[in-house]
Amino acid sequence: MCNSNLDMFGLAGKKALVTGGSVGIGKACATALAMAGADVAIADIDEPTGEKTAEGLRQMGVSSIFVKCDVTSKDQVQAMVAKAVEEFGRLDIGVNNAGIAILGGDEALDQSAWDKVIAVNLTGVWLCAQAEARQMIEQGDGGKIINTASMSARIANCNASYDASKAGIVHMTKTLAAEWGRFNINVNCFSPSYLLTPMHASTPLEARECIRNLTPMGHMERPEDLYGTIIFLASAASNYVTGHDLLVDGGHTLNAWLVPLGREVPPRVSPEEEVVQLKKDLDAMGVEYDENGINEDLHPEIANAFKGMLGLE
Repeated sequence: MCNSNLDMFGLAGKKALVTGGSVGIGKACATALAMAGADVAIADIDEPTGEKTAEGLRQMGVSSIFVKCDVTSKDQVQAMVAKAVEEFGRLDIGVNNAGIAILGGDEALDQSAWDKVIAVNLTGVWLCAQAEARQMIEQGDGGKIINTASMSARIANCNASYDASKAGIVHMTKTLAAEWGRFNINVNCFSPSYLLTPMHASTPLEARECIRNLTPMGHMERPEDLYGTIIFLASAASNYVTGHDLLVDGGHTLNAWLVPLGREVPPRVSPEEEVVQLKKDLDAMGVEYDENGINEDLHPEIANAFKGMLGLE
């Protein structure tokens, strides 16, 4: 039993695994877990950046390793979990975050793009959750499994492959929670908004301003805006929460806004503060950027999508 409210959120002694953990959302999850005292294994296909992230966590005073893993491979996923357990002795928390998007209109999108997105975003999450759950069941004392969904599970804002994969995560999370509650395993997911990770490093300034104007909290989401969510879902504070999708979008999906929202006071986060972590992630990747944290060549498909929506050249 927890002795205080602070203990409810503490993760000292806990052992965690985060897929897609090198940068962006995954790095935010790993950082939050380390802040709360957990040892964290970083899993990713980007080995150089993943090693840097693990080193950064070790500087926070916790143990951390990097494990290279393609989450679409069952053998690699099982080896990933085995490596984390070999290093830490057990597994208490699994954050299944690895994901991709391949943009394009569905009338022209090749099936291979659909298959790849579903393989990474949905099948990959299931493979990781299954391997983590088997380890937790073997340990006999439960655990926390956290999946990364998206507000795109609730609204049609990307394309069919991405939106369907994220909606699938939400319902899969509910099903796994119902199945594995008997083992004291909580399974939840969280759904971010447009989040300033390297995936959005090419997003035009006009698009960022549009998102701010249509978000009640008045700023774009940053990786650090997820810290509290992850600590809550990984800690004893959420012991009676399972099968839940926690929407973390600053209110963006509350309504279909017809006009920009007005403000009475400045938002908590300025445009300059929005990009602090994005720039750090780009630095870790060795990617150049301008004063706004923009590199139009990193993800031109995202830049072009926003330009098309906003009528920009």
